[in-house]
Amino acid sequence: MPAKSKAQQMAAGAALAAKRGEKKKSELKGASKGMEESMTEKELEEMASTKRKGKKEHASKS
Repeated sequence: MPAKSKAQQMAAGAALAAKRGEKKKSELKGASKGMEESMTEKELEEMASTKRKGKKEHASKS
């Protein structure tokens, strides 16, 4: 599933780094913490690699 916003993409990237051991899990905050626990490495990779062009800064909550 592709990221819907730049913020979501960045959170997925942080969660992916923690899952790979490149970043401490204790450094994660907010959405990235939940993503790391609930998503597979492949799902996070897919979301983090989404093209940024044309993405909103934050997705709407509707």
